[in-house]
Amino acid sequence: MCLTWGVMHVSPTMAVVKGFMNISEDNRNIILMEWVNEGLTLAFIGILVISVALAERAPGRIARIVLGSAAVMLFCLAGVSLFTGFKISLLPFKLCPLIFALSGLLILQGIFTKSVDARTLPRNH
Repeated sequence: MCLTWGVMHVSPTMAVVKGFMNISEDNRNIILMEWVNEGLTLAFIGILVISVALAERAPGRIARIVLGSAAVMLFCLAGVSLFTGFKISLLPFKLCPLIFALSGLLILQGIFTKSVDARTLPRNH
């Protein structure tokens, strides 16, 4: 979800910046920078979580720290979005807090859910 939302966040960046008609060049660059930063951050969190999940079926201590940190970051982004983007009338902005929080919860579920390795299951005779 994070990776997809991050890519979807970056793709309309230039249209968003153009939507701010009468602003200074500095403000235009700030909007561009922040819009791209959030999208790349989300994409990075998604790639990091996918990479760790693929590397370890049952996360070890370091993997749990990395995944837990990603979840905490998503909860922070959800909080910021709840008090900023949620006030915007466009639906994608209203979805951000929900998507960020749900992503964080799914990551935490993955940390605390025991993975099953088919090689360790008893065989039926």
